[in-house]
Amino acid sequence: MIRHVVMFTWSDTADAERRARSVQALRRLPDDVGGMTALTVGEDAGLSDGNADAVLIVDFPDVEAYRRYAQDPVHQAMIAEHIRPFLAARSAVQFEV
Repeated sequence: MIRHVVMFTWSDTADAERRARSVQALRRLPDDVGGMTALTVGEDAGLSDGNADAVLIVDFPDVEAYRRYAQDPVHQAMIAEHIRPFLAARSAVQFEV
């Protein structure tokens, strides 16, 4: 199994409404793209300074499923519309579980 973890830090242009729309777009990924066995999206609880604002954790059955997801045109369009324009920083890792 491959786990894909992405941490998002929103830019100053991303107000609360924009952040909520972006998080909702991430939560629609199982329906919009599919291929995953589990998806979790969470917003930072604000317990420590310097944390990212949100996290996406997605499990895939294998590397091929992750690659299909990563290249999926619907996924790419969602990133272009709901994520990239509002990011100050992004960090990601994929690892075998």
